[in-house]
Amino acid sequence: MLPACLLVANRGEIAVRILRAAAELGMRTVSIFSEDDAGSLHALQGDDALALRGSGAGAYLDGEQIVEVAREAGCDAIHPGYGFLSENAAFARRCAEAGITFVGPRVELLELFGDKVQARAAATAAGVPVLPGSQEPASVEQARQFFASLAEGDAMIIKAIAGGGGRGVRVVERPEELADAFERCRSEAKAAFGNGDLYVERLLRSARHIEVQLIGDGSGAVSQLGERDCSIQRRHQKLVEIAPSPGLSPGLRQRILAAAVQLGSAVRYDNIGTFEFLVDLSLPEDAASFVFIEANPRLQVEHTVTVDVTGIDLVRTQLELAGGATLESLALRQHEVPALRGFAIQVRVNMETMNADGSTLPSSGTLTAFDPPTG
Repeated sequence: MLPACLLVANRGEIAVRILRAAAELGMRTVSIFSEDDAGSLHALQGDDALALRGSGAGAYLDGEQIVEVAREAGCDAIHPGYGFLSENAAFARRCAEAGITFVGPRVELLELFGDKVQARAAATAAGVPVLPGSQEPASVEQARQFFASLAEGDAMIIKAIAGGGGRGVRVVERPEELADAFERCRSEAKAAFGNGDLYVERLLRSARHIEVQLIGDGSGAVSQLGERDCSIQRRHQKLVEIAPSPGLSPGLRQRILAAAVQLGSAVRYDNIGTFEFLVDLSLPEDAASFVFIEANPRLQVEHTVTVDVTGIDLVRTQLELAGGATLESLALRQHEVPALRGFAIQVRVNMETMNADGSTLPSSGTLTAFDPPTG
């Protein structure tokens, strides 16, 4: 049964998107806003809008306060959107303790895929290939030993076990770079995710980045809704998303999609999520191999291109699955998923400042006008 009242624990565009889907399903909705977001659009869209104590991101990361607000408002479900608390297993567990449905995968899956070393192990157990790398959180000495084991000319990538968004990631080409890169990754990961644990993998120098949209109902029934190509990136952050990928042969596409379903079925995936792979472009297309790298157990920013090519409202689907629907009851078993229609592209615009040497740094502020250069 669908939740009667949904609190949306997010802000901005995604909060508006979720509020609209819930309203279409006849659910009462509650939006929340930080002290500096009182005039934001999402604060005006719910049936009720409740203020949080605090300002900025910190207010939306205060899980205990959000659960308290949800209970006071009579909400029986919380949708976390993306970012903020969307992959926070402790928050999902706190929701369950309060008798509130967390709209997303169950706690065990958030814990599994929140630890990328555990996720690699789950993929291996399911027969899905991964890159050579850590079987546990790595120390700097273990990273040094792994680098020494690589073939001549190979490089290594250091990654944060938790989090995402390209933070806590460094490529190491030479042994003398390792100690500094490792410490920078550890510091960045600790600051961003509260967890400084790292792991290492062999760097795949020439790769296409492919992610597969999965939906499941927790019974082991899983369907894939096609793939997205997010190979165009900067600083390990995605800039362009295309669905479906224009560069995959039919055979390779089916192998990747099947691997995603295989892993999703093995862990009895529920709700929606994205399973990410790298395709080795150093090999001929008919022999190209691929590896699993991680899964994002949540709605993603780029879900909209999948919605466009499938016609399936992923946010509505999330809410229905959270209410106990099955893939069969939603007519979303694999043979019932519509054929993809055309292509869809999402392009992200970054706010940055440029240094004299051409390097860029993240920036913030208000864009009031744009004057293109002349001359």
